[in-house]
Amino acid sequence: QVQLVESGGGLVQAGGSLRLSCATSGRTSGSYTMAWFRQAPGKEREFVAAIRSSGTTYYADSVKGRFTISRDNAKNTVYLQVNSLMPEDSFVYYCAARSTGASVRTPDYTYWGQGTQVAVSS
Repeated sequence: QVQLVESGGGLVQAGGSLRLSCATSGRTSGSYTMAWFRQAPGKEREFVAAIRSSGTTYYADSVKGRFTISRDNAKNTVYLQVNSLMPEDSFVYYCAARSTGASVRTPDYTYWGQGTQVAVSS
C-alpha cells in the first residue's frame, strides 16, 4: 500500500510559480513511477508529468518547458515545479503512483492523492 498526500497549491497571479509536493509513504514507494495529473470540474483528468524510479521524466506537450517534475527518494517526496502559470493551468492537481513504467493513462495508476487546488488569476 502507498499513501500520497499533496500540498503546495494556492492562488497565484499569471506568470507566477508554485512548487507542488507529494509526500509518499508505504512499502517500496521509492521504486514506483510517480506522476502528476490535473482535472477541472466536470472534465476528465489529464496527464501532466511522470518520473520513473530511474529519474527519467515525461511531460505533456502543454507543460513542457514550464513544469518540472522531480523526486527526492530520501525524503519520500515528489515535486512539481510549475512556472509561468497561466489561467488555463487552474486545476486540481493530483499525485499518482504505479509500480511499473510511466504511463499517461489515468487507469494505469494504482494510488492517488486527494489533490491540491491551483488557481491562477489573470
